Amino acid sequence: MGLTAGIVGLPNVGKSTLFNAITKSHVLAANYPFATIDPNVGVVEVKDERLDRIVEMVKPRNVVRATVSFTDIAGLVKGASLGEGLGNQFLSHIREVDAICQVVRCFDDSDVIHVTGKIDPINDIETINLELVLADLDIVQKRIPRIEKKAQLKVEKDAETEYLALNKIKKVLEEGHFATCAHLNEEEMALVKNYSLLTLKPMIYVLNISEQELNHESDYVKKVRTYAESTATPTVVISAKIEEEISGLDEETKQMFLSDLGMTESGLDLLIKQTYDILGLATYFTATEKEARAWTFKKGMKASQCAGIIHTDFERGFIRAEIIAYEDFIRFGGMVKARDAGKMRSEGKDYMFKDGDIALFRFNV
Repeated sequence: MGLTAGIVGLPNVGKSTLFNAITKSHVLAANYPFATIDPNVGVVEVKDERLDRIVEMVKPRNVVRATVSFTDIAGLVKGASLGEGLGNQFLSHIREVDAICQVVRCFDDSDVIHVTGKIDPINDIETINLELVLADLDIVQKRIPRIEKKAQLKVEKDAETEYLALNKIKKVLEEGHFATCAHLNEEEMALVKNYSLLTLKPMIYVLNISEQELNHESDYVKKVRTYAESTATPTVVISAKIEEEISGLDEETKQMFLSDLGMTESGLDLLIKQTYDILGLATYFTATEKEARAWTFKKGMKASQCAGIIHTDFERGFIRAEIIAYEDFIRFGGMVKARDAGKMRSEGKDYMFKDGDIALFRFNV
């Protein structure tokens, strides 16, 4: 399954700089609003040291890493949901993503203008969040009249449940809160899923700081952390400029650079890990002499479902999964030795996959 994340924020907060770092591409990152006109989509490999260790031992002919797709959209401004700036079209670009990364400017720089004329990260967050709320409210308000009669006549059970769910959402949106505050049950969530509401998506605040503040938590960062804690929204502190600078370096040079800065891993790696975490995602591996590969799955998925990630035929004709835990694979020195030590398990379709499982699927179609 492919993981997708949308990068949003006001103009000139560092979205396109961050996107450049993520994709090692060169999209326009100019110092004026709306430098990014069309949505830019880039795919980045997920760094996973476990796969590196597996590759060292198996020496496969091919290696395939898990990936994250990032969509960078133009800077939103107050009134975007009503067509201000370059309009509501940009909000539609992130309706299909799995998570939203809201870049928040937490640095002073007189050479980089701010669209409101002053640096105020909390105000910036509230401006963006309000536009997301208003965009969702517009969708919900248009849908409710279309389903109201069906719900009142009770001709369709789903219509009644959907109608009640939409009204729950409408109430919290009108109060200025995200749709997540409606606390929908599983059935209600399934019925409103097709609307791709922005305020039902997990969000991360990406606090963009200057290089000088890497080892010092500024007042801007402290204020955003406190604000984020009130809504249980995770934060990641990052210097987009530094990430862009190191994105083109080889791994050894990059690690030396990070070490000099007092960092153990890049901000981008932290962002990807946080995205996996809020989406409840994990990784399993397949490893043969032909190919070693990382596969992303949703925590709680069963063996047959994980097989289906590779190919639908694997799920349809699933027989069993032969599993070795990553720790055992490393400890015993590979698949064969781990199997000889009795560490390979044969699991049925209802086995719940664990992060780090190394799997070989048996199937018959």
